[in-house]
Amino acid sequence: MVEKAPKAKEKIERVTKALHHEEPDRIPLFEYFWTGFLRRWRDELGLPSDADPYKYYDIDIINLGPNMDPIIRPFEILKQSQEETVVKTGFGAIVRKVHDFPMPEYADFETNSIEKVRSFQFDDPWDERRFFRRGDDHINCVGDGEIFRDVAPFVERVEATIPDIAVFGSVLEASEFMTRAIGQANTLLWIGLYPDDIGRFAERINQFSLELLKAQVEAVNGMLDGILIAGDVAYRKSLFFSPDYWRKYFKPGLKAMIEAAHDRGLPVILHACGNNNAILDDFVEIGLDGYHPVEAKAGLDVIELRKRMGHDLAFVGNNDVRLWAKGDKEELRAYTLCKLNAAKGGGYFFASDHSVASDVSGETYDYLVGLVREHGNYPLDLGEYDIPI
Repeated sequence: MVEKAPKAKEKIERVTKALHHEEPDRIPLFEYFWTGFLRRWRDELGLPSDADPYKYYDIDIINLGPNMDPIIRPFEILKQSQEETVVKTGFGAIVRKVHDFPMPEYADFETNSIEKVRSFQFDDPWDERRFFRRGDDHINCVGDGEIFRDVAPFVERVEATIPDIAVFGSVLEASEFMTRAIGQANTLLWIGLYPDDIGRFAERINQFSLELLKAQVEAVNGMLDGILIAGDVAYRKSLFFSPDYWRKYFKPGLKAMIEAAHDRGLPVILHACGNNNAILDDFVEIGLDGYHPVEAKAGLDVIELRKRMGHDLAFVGNNDVRLWAKGDKEELRAYTLCKLNAAKGGGYFFASDHSVASDVSGETYDYLVGLVREHGNYPLDLGEYDIPI
């Protein structure tokens, strides 16, 4: 096992205190970056082509994951040209990536009927290839940039990263998994037509993810500092389906994953886009530590949530990237320093309300981190932007 360096230990302590609603030395940073932003950032700041924002800004958490494909297999290349690449992944998703466009298209799905959902198969979540072998996998190879192939083993990626940062492992809850395995449109249609079948599918997926969580923790032998569960169940206004349906079929599996992580001494952050107001109290009930990204674009406001919920839940994000894209420094300063009020007493991580996209300038992000570094040290002194909470 690779020894954690003093810098990593310092970040782990900072993250742990914030998630436990204690004030660390400063507000922790968390972030995801689009490939297009990284190119722009390096160019605008005159940085080398391999410059890493996690190191450059001393960010506190990075999220790494193993092979989460239900079927472990190399990508099947269906089409490859100068303009586009089309592959079939271990989720059975047919993914089309037009090279000039930032995000991939889910063109079709191998599991395209309710009968195939009922007979859906999973490879062993404990299979060592998920952790110790190179290969293709959907989560690590399909993103906003090109489609990658043959990524390094999970354990090697963790070992290479832990000297500098707190490392959170990763799993998908059922709704996030279904988006890749059957598509969101089919998921919602079939919930309406076959609610019990999709409910049972959700339970089977969450059981698979529970075992995958346990297996990855064991594989890296104490090198993880937390778990991030990806689980979008909401859009801009509310949940994709009724809160009661979520509570019946999705909540128990999420609770089991949180408990398994806690049993291993690991805090849990849930990445759940959209407006999750209807189930935030449920997150608290099942022991969730942190909620990301608290999407401002979905009408959520971390200051109002802190006033309403106190310190029942840590919040990660809530900074509107639409405002970041405008780049007005005077407006950004007032907006950002007001948001930092949510960090009083701990329980807040500075981050975007999803990820830093290509329309955000490198200079703007650099300015924002500078603001947090200047004003995010404890005890907080936010001057005219101080808000009683």
